[in-house]
Amino acid sequence: MKAAEIRKLSISEIEGNLMDARQELLNFRFQTITGQLTDTSRIRIVRRDIARMETILREKQLAEMAEESQA
Repeated sequence: MKAAEIRKLSISEIEGNLMDARQELLNFRFQTITGQLTDTSRIRIVRRDIARMETILREKQLAEMAEESQA
């Protein structure tokens, strides 16, 4: 998922996608241990997506807090 796509989402949608990505990463880890995972590059992609979502989520939370303090 690209950063521009994530920025269009609301905070709750990002949190939902983040939970799904973390679950997917957990499944990939289990598949790696059991030898079922063939595309190991997918783990790296999911980890980067998680980091991207966490970063944008934090940006949105900080922006929201800044708006509240100004009001």
